[in-house]
Amino acid sequence: MPAEAAVPAGVAGFVEHNMAPIMFAALVVFLLLGYPVAFALAANGLVFGLVGIEFGLFRPDFLQALPERVFGTMNNDVLLAIPFFTFMGLVLERSGMAEDLLDTIGQLFGPVRGGLAYAVIFVGALLAATTGVVAASVISMGLISLPIMLRYGYDRRLASGVIAASGTLAQIIPPSLVLIVMADQLQRPVGDMYEGAFIPGLMLAGLYALWVFASSMINPAAAPGLPPDAQTLRDADGKTRRLSLLVVTIISATGAITLMQTFSTVKAGADYVVLTLSAGMLIAFALAVLNRLLRLKLLSRLAEQVVFVMVPPLALIFLVLGTIFVGVATPTEGGAMGATGALLLAAVKGRMNLKLLKQATESTAKLSAFAMFILLGARVFSLTFYGVNGHRWVEELLTSLPGGETGFLIFVNVLIFVLAFFLDYFELAFIVIPLIGPAAEHLGIDLVWLGVMLAVNMQTSFLHPPFGFALFFLRSVAPKDSYLDRVTGKHTDGITTAQIYRGAVPFVAIQLVMVTLVILFPGMVMHYKSSTPTVDPATIQIDVPMPPSDDLPLNIQPPSLPEAPGLSPELQAPDSTQPEPQDAPPRAD
Repeated sequence: MPAEAAVPAGVAGFVEHNMAPIMFAALVVFLLLGYPVAFALAANGLVFGLVGIEFGLFRPDFLQALPERVFGTMNNDVLLAIPFFTFMGLVLERSGMAEDLLDTIGQLFGPVRGGLAYAVIFVGALLAATTGVVAASVISMGLISLPIMLRYGYDRRLASGVIAASGTLAQIIPPSLVLIVMADQLQRPVGDMYEGAFIPGLMLAGLYALWVFASSMINPAAAPGLPPDAQTLRDADGKTRRLSLLVVTIISATGAITLMQTFSTVKAGADYVVLTLSAGMLIAFALAVLNRLLRLKLLSRLAEQVVFVMVPPLALIFLVLGTIFVGVATPTEGGAMGATGALLLAAVKGRMNLKLLKQATESTAKLSAFAMFILLGARVFSLTFYGVNGHRWVEELLTSLPGGETGFLIFVNVLIFVLAFFLDYFELAFIVIPLIGPAAEHLGIDLVWLGVMLAVNMQTSFLHPPFGFALFFLRSVAPKDSYLDRVTGKHTDGITTAQIYRGAVPFVAIQLVMVTLVILFPGMVMHYKSSTPTVDPATIQIDVPMPPSDDLPLNIQPPSLPEAPGLSPELQAPDSTQPEPQDAPPRAD
């Protein structure tokens, strides 16, 4: 039955001219109704594929490519990094590393106003560079730091906001799962995406610390320092001697820079920072070991403890990021080494057991399957969407925006920010990014820069009230009701959901400020190109030496071809060394 007989002509014409926007709008409706993302994507792709076949807008043989697309997704080596980094983060969460870090760094920054908040941000950045999993960071810091911050009178909004925001650093500081997905969707190397996100991630942590400083200056009671009796890492005479740690830091930094300048060819970039940090870590660790073994008493107890606690995560950072930046390992291989290092660290701390392995393996399988099913659904959706020329509709829509490149960037970032209220970063990366990428490339926008910018923007999906996952994670471990503090013996009020939401709002604004900075100063991302040698085609000159004309031989005989076995004599090459018959016509050379 022709399409005109099945449906009214007006409806048929409307569908034919607006197939792509109708398809996209139907997906949004399904998502808002609460259907699982993977099944909503796949169902939309199949249903609109049948509709497109009925109207003659979609070729049926497109569906024959679907098995190959599914197999290609399953065969993607880059996506193997997702389960590796997830497993590494979950094992580290249970290895006690976060607890040791928060306790020691809290003692280091404790006397400073807002010191515990600075410690949470610092440890959050370290956990982000080792785990790459938001849930692990937020839950660990919520269980360990939040009771201490409440015990010493921190404002509940500031405390909850700092913990939730510091946990989201795992999505921008490498090794980040969202950066792996972004690199896959934008068809760019994961190593370039990691290197480009290095500086913005550290700057975002610095902006968090700047907000804590401003809050503590405006309202000192919101972030008090630790009292003297809470500082337990003291020497025998009762002094902390923080100057000792400063001396160790100066010696290690000087030695590391000297080694890099003398023996390394790497002089700039993120790989230089990682290698210098690793060399300084080894020097500091050697000093701390010698001080303990030889009982030199050159380092204070606090300085020695800080060094021993900082070495495992920094060693893991070098094992994962250092090998990727230097080019020794791919992100997948780096993730595998990181997972192995996390198991060794858990074994050294005596936390390795069958229960830990079972929990980490099950959680990794769930998250990996979640991501894979969304990706497969997105493949089905994109096959139909591209088949009805939806990508051209999106590209024309985005490239025709007023303002050119600037208008495109503003529109895309506003779109991601609004969608982040309802979708998480996996869904955004698999649905929206493949539609944005071709239009950005058409406008001449560097896709690594765009990917890092949107990754910073996607962080807001973890802090958006009321659907932010980081807020849900913190709510699950934060005390709701009044409880008896086990140290002070006093009743402490719990934290309300409204306080958690209000505490997250300033950090959402800070993330938007960071997006603006990435747009205004692209050099903080584009430095990843400095490690790649550039060649100007205009400067290329090819000189082929030719002998003088007098030296050229007058008679150049072509080489005789070897006799090809199995060919008849008629097909064999003529032998130029034999004289030609008298009656034969002259052979053209």
